Amino acid sequence: MSASPPPHAPEPGRASRRTPLLARLNPPQLIALSFAVAILIGGLILWSPLSLEPGRHLTFLQALFMATSAVCVTGLAVVDPGSTFSTFGELVLLALIQVGGLGLITLGTLFAVALRRRVGVADRIRTAQQVSAVDLGSVTVLVKRIVLSTVLIEVLGALLLLAAFVPREGWARGAYLAVFHSVSAFNNAGFSLYSTGLTGFVTDPVVNVVIPLLVILGGMGFLVQLNVLGYLRAPRRERLSVNSRLSLTMMAALLLLGTLGFAALEWNNPQTLGPLGTGQKLLAAWFQGVTPRTAGFNTLDYGVALFPTLFMTILLMFVGANPGSTGGGIKTNTFYVMMASAWSMVRGRRDVTLFRRRIDPDTILRAMTVGLLSIGLVNVGFMALLLLNTNRDVLFVQLFFEAVSAFATVGLSMNATPLLNGGQEVVLIALMFLGRIGPLTFAVAFNRPDQRALIRYPADKDILIG
Repeated sequence: MSASPPPHAPEPGRASRRTPLLARLNPPQLIALSFAVAILIGGLILWSPLSLEPGRHLTFLQALFMATSAVCVTGLAVVDPGSTFSTFGELVLLALIQVGGLGLITLGTLFAVALRRRVGVADRIRTAQQVSAVDLGSVTVLVKRIVLSTVLIEVLGALLLLAAFVPREGWARGAYLAVFHSVSAFNNAGFSLYSTGLTGFVTDPVVNVVIPLLVILGGMGFLVQLNVLGYLRAPRRERLSVNSRLSLTMMAALLLLGTLGFAALEWNNPQTLGPLGTGQKLLAAWFQGVTPRTAGFNTLDYGVALFPTLFMTILLMFVGANPGSTGGGIKTNTFYVMMASAWSMVRGRRDVTLFRRRIDPDTILRAMTVGLLSIGLVNVGFMALLLLNTNRDVLFVQLFFEAVSAFATVGLSMNATPLLNGGQEVVLIALMFLGRIGPLTFAVAFNRPDQRALIRYPADKDILIG
């Protein structure tokens, strides 16, 4: 005789039906949903007349494009932000940039801590996934430190930029521009309120030093920032992690490559570095060498750059910034693991080592997956742009440049974005969204829960490779 269930026991399946929808989402799903909701709300606000200058009009698709570009901290624009949006609209754009840089889940955790609400294990897991943290116990402390360091760096950047903007615009307007560009630079967004970007500041030492430093700090990665600060305060107690050492090494190598590469390739180009003096050339090359790391600012026109320079910039954009940062791309560590794995295979080595540590095979597989998915998405997006192209003035290289810039959330452009049609704008929106949340995160978000097979088949080494 079977025992009857307690009178108040829920029927099978009823508990799961009563579980709130958000609680049933895994971290990748919640991250994707949070960005999508922020984009939709931002697009609706930017579409409203309150966000526009008198006499200006935006289609909803254009507003959605600008909101996506802001939340995904990209910087591509189908309209000129400075002349299209009112002050309210510009502030909305700035808020979307800040939200996109930190992430809604991170900000939600911060508000829960501020209101002294309990942050459960599920919330900690979701937050850890967004900021690339490992220790769940210290997630709330980590979030507070991330937000505090972000505010301090942005305020310091704004104060330094006053020296560049106040003499040109006066105190009120200059201070406003300094804050806007500081937040935009630290979050690697690349939005500027000048119609020609920062090309008018190509010889300004303040802009050419402060903006790149903000970009570097934002693209460094929050965990790397905190690890470096801890090491500087107490080098004997806290050592730099392997992740931090790899991130800093790759960051320095790519910055050097970008700066020297741009200088060497464009030195005599009469439309870029050619007319400048030697010191100004080096300063401009430094700026252009930094910003492909997903920042999107430019003091020179990429529309007149040489093809080798454009190819180098595309490669730098695709690699992008460090993991857990405000930047995009496949990330520096991913690129290193892919290259190191291939090099170890060529040399006949079984293990991939780094700083006297062996890289885990799962990490290698993850890096290869991210790289392959990213290459596939860029190529699919590029093909879609080609198929939808109706403007013969937009060239092949321009569309490829825009596709990589959108996916890597960089924002650099060869002046082709405003020339695209509605279908192409939708493609770039999709690339920006997928690039910001990450192709692997998006794939996992819509994958079924892992059901490990009970049967493991024997390996077959007869498959030929290469």
